[in-house]
Amino acid sequence: MDNSPELIREMNILEEIERDPDVTQASLADQLGVAVGTVNWHIKRLVSKGYVKVKRAQRRKLRYIITPEGLALRARLTVDYVERSFRMYRKTRQRVGELLDEARAAGYSAVRIADAPQGQTDIMDVCRLTCLEHGIEIVDDGCVPVLEVQGWKVTLRMDKVDGC
Repeated sequence: MDNSPELIREMNILEEIERDPDVTQASLADQLGVAVGTVNWHIKRLVSKGYVKVKRAQRRKLRYIITPEGLALRARLTVDYVERSFRMYRKTRQRVGELLDEARAAGYSAVRIADAPQGQTDIMDVCRLTCLEHGIEIVDDGCVPVLEVQGWKVTLRMDKVDGC
């Protein structure tokens, strides 16, 4: 299944509707960090595909009901999301392990992990755990190789620093 942000948003919308059928589009937008119009577009799409039904609860209040097809979609999206996440975790761990083997072969028993950009702390955590598994110490010393995180990519920089 596709890895698009739209599908992840729809999975989150379905989860929230299942949790609270009286949820508002404004609160969904806040939770997802998107515009209300984006939530409205997703809900209209889910309704047109038969995954959600809309009922008027009060004069200006709507209630969203997930259909059995919607529950099946949410389950499928959730399973796909978890599978992709584990695949990325395993791939990242394998890549970091290879980089640590490279550092060890160059005579290092420690590395530094460069500060990751906003939102990349999960990848840094994978780097830390892999270092522990490989018996590689994590230090702040500038005279050791550096694991750098750029998006999903992790690289090893072994530049010699002056004075080392």
